[in-house]
Amino acid sequence: MTEIFYSLQGETSRVGLPTVFIRLSGCPLRCAWCDTSYSFSGGETWQLADILDKTAGFGAQYVTVTGGEPLAQANCLPLLTALCDSGYDVSLETSGALDISGVDSRVSRIVDIKPPGSGEVDRVRWENLSLLNRSDEIKFVLADREDYDWAFAVMQRDDFPKDVPVLFSPVHGMLEPSMLADWMLKDRVPARLQLQLHKILWGDERAR
Repeated sequence: MTEIFYSLQGETSRVGLPTVFIRLSGCPLRCAWCDTSYSFSGGETWQLADILDKTAGFGAQYVTVTGGEPLAQANCLPLLTALCDSGYDVSLETSGALDISGVDSRVSRIVDIKPPGSGEVDRVRWENLSLLNRSDEIKFVLADREDYDWAFAVMQRDDFPKDVPVLFSPVHGMLEPSMLADWMLKDRVPARLQLQLHKILWGDERAR
């Protein structure tokens, strides 16, 4: 594990809520704009009971398990189940490149579908789309017009779930939010514009 910290949720429909973040180490992807590359290696081995004790100490209802790519860790699944069993409202932030079918059904799965600008578009596991439901969310992080057009086209696919909330998020410092907003309004995209609250509040600081 890389870190456990307490902050405001900066993304998803839970934005602004006080949240405990459990960041697991390791990631098989190397997205061009990744802002958590420090989690690719290193980290420490924690016992599950110690993670639960540390999480409980913050006194928050919401917990997000993130990375890196948390599903790259074999013990991510039992961790998610243990957090749900402890009564937390749990979300998982995943790249969408790995199988999500084993994730506890009580967890909200935030699946980040990688567009061409990420450099990892070939890693998208399209089979995950059929596993999602309205308690999950799909996120597109977009760097430019090409990424936007690609994401909008993905939403037109026959296998794209129509009842799952969708987030369009501009890459911080690369795509102007107002430009993305204009595109979305013009095309009447059925998605939510998502800005990274934590970066608006604290810039590029890693943990708050």
